[in-house]
Amino acid sequence: MSEQQKSLFDSEPEAWELDDQEQRTVASVVFAQPPFGPFDYLVPDKLLDNVRPGRRVRTPLGRGNRVVTGYCVELSNKPITSRRLKEIRTVIDYNDLLSAAMLRVTKWISDYYLCPLGQTIEAVIPAGVRGMAGTREAQFLAVPNSVIARITQLKLPKKQAEALRILATSPIPLTPQQLADSAQCTTGPINELRRKNLVSVTTKRVDNHEFEDGEFNRGLPHDLNESQQRALEDILRSLDSRQHETLLIHGVTGSGKTEVYIRAIEEVVQYGRQAIVLVPEISLTPQTCQRFRARFQRVAVLHSRLTDSERHWHWKRIASGEIQVVVGARSAVFAPTPNLGLIVIDEEHDSSFKQDTAPRYHARDVAMMRARLENAPLVLGSATPSLESWQRAQDSTFRLINMPHRVLDLPMPNVTALDLREEFRSKGSRGAVSRPLHQAMTQTLSEEGQVILLLNRRGFSTNIQCPACGFVVKCPECDISLTHHRDGDKALCHYCDYKIVAPKNCPDCRFEGIQYSGLGTQRLESEVKQNFPGHVCLRMDSDTMQRPGSHERALNQFRDGEAHILVGTQMIAKGLDFPNVTLVGVINADTALHFPDFRAAERTFQLVTQVAGRTGRGHRGGRVMVQTFSPEHPAIQAAMQHDYLQFAGLELPTREQFGYPPVGAMVRIVIRGESELATEQFSDHITDLLLAQIDEHCPEVRLLGAAPAPVAKLRGKFRYHALLQGPERAVLRKLAEDLFEKVKAPDEIQWIVDVDPLDML
Repeated sequence: MSEQQKSLFDSEPEAWELDDQEQRTVASVVFAQPPFGPFDYLVPDKLLDNVRPGRRVRTPLGRGNRVVTGYCVELSNKPITSRRLKEIRTVIDYNDLLSAAMLRVTKWISDYYLCPLGQTIEAVIPAGVRGMAGTREAQFLAVPNSVIARITQLKLPKKQAEALRILATSPIPLTPQQLADSAQCTTGPINELRRKNLVSVTTKRVDNHEFEDGEFNRGLPHDLNESQQRALEDILRSLDSRQHETLLIHGVTGSGKTEVYIRAIEEVVQYGRQAIVLVPEISLTPQTCQRFRARFQRVAVLHSRLTDSERHWHWKRIASGEIQVVVGARSAVFAPTPNLGLIVIDEEHDSSFKQDTAPRYHARDVAMMRARLENAPLVLGSATPSLESWQRAQDSTFRLINMPHRVLDLPMPNVTALDLREEFRSKGSRGAVSRPLHQAMTQTLSEEGQVILLLNRRGFSTNIQCPACGFVVKCPECDISLTHHRDGDKALCHYCDYKIVAPKNCPDCRFEGIQYSGLGTQRLESEVKQNFPGHVCLRMDSDTMQRPGSHERALNQFRDGEAHILVGTQMIAKGLDFPNVTLVGVINADTALHFPDFRAAERTFQLVTQVAGRTGRGHRGGRVMVQTFSPEHPAIQAAMQHDYLQFAGLELPTREQFGYPPVGAMVRIVIRGESELATEQFSDHITDLLLAQIDEHCPEVRLLGAAPAPVAKLRGKFRYHALLQGPERAVLRKLAEDLFEKVKAPDEIQWIVDVDPLDML
């Protein structure tokens, strides 16, 4: 037991002191707030049947015995000697919140991502489930056997006798109101029965309402082509083995991966098991759900736009085994399926599968661990796999399945690069849409085709600057320029939501000619509407898609042809299937290409390739026009040719040269504080400690920093970061873990460790 734990139990009054040989049931309990534990508690006899791993309990903590909520993670029988242990006070849950398998998953997450177990469990179980949202306490009445035995001998008024008879013959307990309705009386006679102790009363939580599944229309399966059939057979062989295996489907956009997933899940469901399907964007969830609901009767959806009540309702139905398929974003990997048979991660390369708050898990790696523990296959699918997954497939850790052709042998769209340097040097328009793209849009719309325009920047203008004094309007809490949003005429920080009225004059020198520059989706939408007034333009970004159901309404509107031009951010770049889209325009392919991030080229290649795949999905064909200032960049060139192998072949040697993932491992440490000097000093202190450890024990490890983070100030805190690089991830994690145990940060400093980081900003 740690010194911290010992101190919690010293000099406790009214504690157990038992004989050396006496065995008692002891619960190991963890907490979501410091002190995290684990701590040992005695389980009193009256709670032995209800305290279980995976349930919440109320326990006294600390010298003041304040009662707090914790999670029981283990039970054991231990001989109790002179050591004093406190008792668990009450049990909150009478159903397990986590199964034994999910408890093992949370322990793995806690160890791997260096996050306290209690905090990990709190993140895994949704707040709506913990709060039992959408439920209320209700009383249920029943007739005890002792009363049933003498019911004919009781002399009761007519209405009381009738109510007692109905309740005694009911196969289930009834609420007072249900009994009153059945006996056609008020609750008065029922209250009299309770007063006479002729009925027993129990209290439990019930649902306020239920959520409809929606209409189930049996969809017809599509015929599989040769590569789809081979992919399905590979998955079915893995399913038949009942052993874990990770399969990576590398299928070009439009190759029919979703149909392969559905066929495999049909096999899973046929044997009474369940499947989890993860998609990266909320915008993909409606379309994915429609496809699965057309083929499966009981589908549940889990994503961040659900209310707590909806999430709790779905969670309970999944845990009961009623649900066949769970579809959702990142956190759906924790769905409480009791009979898990398969996990599918579509668009597995997407960075949204990485959590950016503690525990900083990657859903792909959690899914792999969960599937391994439950002997289920994991299927990863993408046209542009992450290099981490690709490397694992190359070294045979994953099984690679290739789907190189589109369904019906449709050709890949032709991709053309438009050099914005030439456009800039010309004397033509300085708008967002170049003249060649404008002409292509005009032709496409005249032929009754649809257009998608990608711009991965929100707002109207991305920069507000005074040309007289050079002052840039920035967020006072973040080291970030404010973005002008025309709706409400506001200047907004996209990191902390700080906003002001858009300035008319320079806030510094009062010059009246302050300039709004830079291009966002609002500005692009405005330009498109001005240039194409006879056509409906629809914008999809996180500003327009905030209301429940907004994604589904927008996509249905575009699919039905009510809108002709779709403008949006990366949420429209992947997974969507619109056969009438015959032109895709990438407004600026360079938005992320030159970020200070070793993955910048990979993300650019993935984004351009994915959005290019939105066209050419029908018999009318399609084309893609990519506007860029860097048409010669290898990532742009490979994306234009839809050539993943070319990109990987060029990128992996560079990663190997510098020891970047997937060749090497990485751990990022981020330090933040309100004082820049104090933050810098603490950063230097911990890097000095790390360097000493590295020099003595880990010469193969490389330490970069500490240095100001690329976003040097965020939400009022100055930020420094350091990177640990090395060939062995376990060594890096051990260095970071030892550092956390040895060093206590000042109260004004916070620091975190991110294992396998994706965000370098």
